[in-house]
Amino acid sequence: MCICVDCKWVDRCKAYHTVEKQHGVKHLNLRPDFDPKEPIIHVSLLEEEKGNTSIEWDVQACQSFSLDDGRWLRLRPNEKVPR
Repeated sequence: MCICVDCKWVDRCKAYHTVEKQHGVKHLNLRPDFDPKEPIIHVSLLEEEKGNTSIEWDVQACQSFSLDDGRWLRLRPNEKVPR
C-alpha cells in the first residue's frame, strides 16, 4: 500500500500526483506544489483473471514522509482508501 495515504503532504505532493495519474484516478490536487525528497515508487505487475495484467504503483518510502494518519480519508471522506 502507498504510504502517501497517511502523509500530511498527500494533497500537495508531486510524487503522489504521478501515482494518481498512473492509476487513472481523480487527482486530489491538479497543481501540486510539494517536491518530496527521494520518494521510492514500487511498480508491480499483477496477473489478473483471464490472463490480463495490471500495474500497481505505490510510494513505499520517502524522506519527506510526515505521518498524518488518515489524511487521505479526511480529504475524500466518502471514498474508499486506495490500496
